[in-house]
Amino acid sequence: MEERQISKAVIKRLPRYYRYLGEMLNNGVERISSGELSTKMQVTASQIRQDLNNFGGFGQQGYGYNVKFLYDEIGKILGVDKKHPMIIIGGGNFGHALANYDFEKNGFITKAIFDVRPSLVGTDVRGIPVLMMDELEDFVAREHIEIAVLTLPKDRVAETADRLVRCGIKALWNFAHLDLKVPDDVVVENVHLVDSLMQLSYRISSYENEHKKEEV
Repeated sequence: MEERQISKAVIKRLPRYYRYLGEMLNNGVERISSGELSTKMQVTASQIRQDLNNFGGFGQQGYGYNVKFLYDEIGKILGVDKKHPMIIIGGGNFGHALANYDFEKNGFITKAIFDVRPSLVGTDVRGIPVLMMDELEDFVAREHIEIAVLTLPKDRVAETADRLVRCGIKALWNFAHLDLKVPDDVVVENVHLVDSLMQLSYRISSYENEHKKEEV
């Protein structure tokens, strides 16, 4: 396929397609039209066709989409047809919560949690060992770790990210409230939970204001 720039909006929708198609597979659905998929996902049929046409289309006129084939192809596009070994940096409550989540079903294998507190030595979460930060470099090299999840306080995250980059980590999933500056060959996905809540607050306020206008 010719290399082309795919918009962030399209990339953001791909995991939703993958999730809905996976649910359809589990329910025994073999094929679906863009119109039917549109109803389930609350995205227009035209938008679905445009999104998928970025990657070759995958559908047949008069038939729609083969659910299993489309699910597998989107999985390849997202890279979840491969195994991605990752580590969590920060063994606090949030790090523990993430370690308890079943990322493995999508190919993300949590190999270890790293922390600086000696009291955590020898503990584990769901069989995932908690290791000390002085073991980081050797572990990343030995286990060929691709992704590091950052659940650290803001004042420690930049220094830790630099250390991870020097270790050879190529992807950072950052939950700290700091936008990281990394080399161009390192991918960062920043997740700001408060930003998401504020967007939710905005939508609530907009809805309430709109209804107040209607009541006047």
